[in-house]
Amino acid sequence: MGRFALLLLLAFASLQLLCFAADDDTVFYESFDEPFDGRWIASDKDDYKGVWKHSKSEGHDDYGLLVSEKARKYAIVNELDKPVSLKDGSTVLQFETRLQNGLECGGAYLKFLRPQEAGWKPKEFDNESPYSIMFGPDKCGGTNKVHFILKHKNPKSGEYIEHHLKSPPSVPSDKLTHVYTAILKPDNEVKILVDGEEKKKANFLSADDFEPPLVPAKTIPDPDDKKPEDWDERAKIPDPSAVKPDDWDEDAPMEIEDEDAVKPEGWLDDEPEEIDDPEATKPEDWDDEEDGEWEAPKIDNPKCEAAPGCGEWKRPMKMNPAYKGKWSAPLIDNPNYKGIWKPQEIPNPDYFELDKPDFEPIAAIGIEIWTMQDGILFDNILIAKNDMVAESYRETTWKPKFEVEKEKQKAEEEATDSDGLSGFQKKVFDVLYKVADIPFLSEYKLQILDVIEKAEKQPNITIGVIVSIVVINLTVFFKLIFGGKKQPKVEKKSEVAETSNNQTTSGEKAEEEEKEDAAAPRRRRRDT
Repeated sequence: MGRFALLLLLAFASLQLLCFAADDDTVFYESFDEPFDGRWIASDKDDYKGVWKHSKSEGHDDYGLLVSEKARKYAIVNELDKPVSLKDGSTVLQFETRLQNGLECGGAYLKFLRPQEAGWKPKEFDNESPYSIMFGPDKCGGTNKVHFILKHKNPKSGEYIEHHLKSPPSVPSDKLTHVYTAILKPDNEVKILVDGEEKKKANFLSADDFEPPLVPAKTIPDPDDKKPEDWDERAKIPDPSAVKPDDWDEDAPMEIEDEDAVKPEGWLDDEPEEIDDPEATKPEDWDDEEDGEWEAPKIDNPKCEAAPGCGEWKRPMKMNPAYKGKWSAPLIDNPNYKGIWKPQEIPNPDYFELDKPDFEPIAAIGIEIWTMQDGILFDNILIAKNDMVAESYRETTWKPKFEVEKEKQKAEEEATDSDGLSGFQKKVFDVLYKVADIPFLSEYKLQILDVIEKAEKQPNITIGVIVSIVVINLTVFFKLIFGGKKQPKVEKKSEVAETSNNQTTSGEKAEEEEKEDAAAPRRRRRDT
């Protein structure tokens, strides 16, 4: 009874918090419980043929906005009652996305648009419509990230520039409902949360966090500065005083016959290595005029199996001790070396100082994407001025669905894979995606993600992928520890990646072989 009372109390407190927050701090909320017609306007542009549908999330009674067709462009927009300022206090942007059929190539992000005075109309909404912030998942090829892009106006040039968050988190690889949250703080901080867990924290004014940085560099390379013609960048040069030694033989071969070698006893000089297959017979449909004279296929000579070898014996080759190769003068320090040339720095005409970003207001929420997958479902889109509001919605709208989907996925994995291998691989990939998000591996993130994504399609190489990621991590570790010293080779990774690239399905192989057989002329002899 005590537990029941406690649950009721918690539920009541959550409801009160949600209602209180909604009254005070919720700027916009779209649950899609009702059909979206009238509130959301689809673009009439010719490029956007994708049909939006009001649809239930698979396994739930909860509705969302559904991407219903594959390989289409989609665009739809909802204009707010009044623009939202991003300059006053905190602002929270949050929405749910479920990739019900996965996401191999496409976007699932939102665009938070500037007022229409900036130059756009709802019925003409497209990729050129000016936005303030773009936020959400995007995955295709080497791209696997939760975008956060700020469009900011340079007060000197008047140009709007896209500033991309560096090292953003990866997109979850499953088909569950996930909630994405961006919290913009008045102290210039931005936090990116996935399923309520902080994945990235950055500062808008830090050059380490955004590319290009919001605040331009004070100086830039002079575009008119040219490298002098006599500028010598060679640190080493061949010694001009060096002379090839008289005994240097450039024509000596790399290998020579081993004169000390002796033919093994029992070598069968008169036996060929291959003989005609005595069991082979001429096919009944063989036409000598069309196919030529039939010849039996060859097989290994059984007499050679017990002997050291067959046929003509030749001395093996060995390295020539006199081999030196082509002579070249040794390198010495270049007395005229001036270093690597760089243009001189000049004051940046577009430089400006900034205490806070000059955010443009948000006047509408748009979804403008291209995707090869259908089944993408958007739900519970929120703009709030308090991150507690976003947390309350996560607890009441997202988490119950996620827990149900998670349990169902677990049951399906256990039912279909009695040996637990699939479940094990899923856990492995989940861990590897987290490894890819480690900050000190940011330089190698795309490389790691590429290997993981290819392995997901071919689970039989999971162990190879683990080895690859471990090798990459060790490579980075040694680089950090030893700096410029020689690094360990990363041969395993390339093997796995190459395997992933080159493998084809059995159906594809069969189709290719069938085409080759049809195009090729009939052979004069059958292969073994």
